[in-house]
Order: sequence, then structure tokens, then C-alpha cells
Amino acid sequence: MLEIGKNAPELAVLNQHNKQVRLVDFKGQWLVIYFYPKDFTPGCTLEGCDFAAAYSEFKSLNCEVLGVSPDSVDSHKKFAIEHKIEFSLLADTESKVCKAYSVWGQKNVAGKFFLGVNRTTFIIGPDGLVKEVFRNVQPKNHVQEVLTKLKYLQM
Repeated sequence: MLEIGKNAPELAVLNQHNKQVRLVDFKGQWLVIYFYPKDFTPGCTLEGCDFAAAYSEFKSLNCEVLGVSPDSVDSHKKFAIEHKIEFSLLADTESKVCKAYSVWGQKNVAGKFFLGVNRTTFIIGPDGLVKEVFRNVQPKNHVQEVLTKLKYLQM
């Protein structure tokens, strides 16, 4: 399990613009990486739209936002266009990043068990270390919680 104080695992996956995004691209700045199960589902749409609405505030805090799910580049592109999402949505189609960040695992929805993404958010510091982990995220009000913690960490 990835914990506070550990090095954030490297990532190298395509975003909705078919451009490779790597962790090293953000060295020296804060980074919020949020993992979500699926584009266009109610909770994921709420979370994505809330991050999009607050994106300029994150940027003003020298912080980039990345969304990660197992959806395809094409799905992310459609999702980003429809919901006016400016930050990168990473297409982790093989779940390698999800596994590296320990967010891939068994889920139980209405008595059905399957493997999938457990909604989780990480705040990564400019030094590449995990500064905060939000597990079992509930989308409503989550972005404000992340912003509050980010401001506290930057004090």
C-alpha cells in the first residue's frame, strides 16, 4: 500500500490528447492525482467536473491535476470535451498505474465482486513524495477537501 512519505511511483501513460504524461514532467511542483473507476458515470462525472471547476485554483497553488482511470484515450477525449476538463486524463488501460499506486483491487457493488479502481486521491509534493492519501473517496465535496489539505501542506 502506498503511504505518506513514500516516493510516488513513476507513470508513463497517454492522456486524452494521445500525449505521453510522466511523473517526472511535474518535478518541482505539486501534483494531485485522482483515480476514478469510469468516464461518464455519475460519481466520476461529479468528481471530474468539480476538479475542472477548481482547476484554476489548483494552478494558482503551483499544482497540476491528473485524473486516472482504465478508460481509453478516446473515451477520455470525449469525456474531457463534454465536461470542459482542461487537465490530463490518463488512459491506464492495462491498470499498471492503478496497481503501482495500490488502487486496483476487489470491489463489491450490490453483491457482485469484481476487480476495479478504488476511488483514491494522492497529493504529491514538489520533491516527488506522497504528502497525503484520500482513500474510499466520496465524490461530493471531495475537491474542496483536497484544496484545503493542499493549502495546509503548503504552509
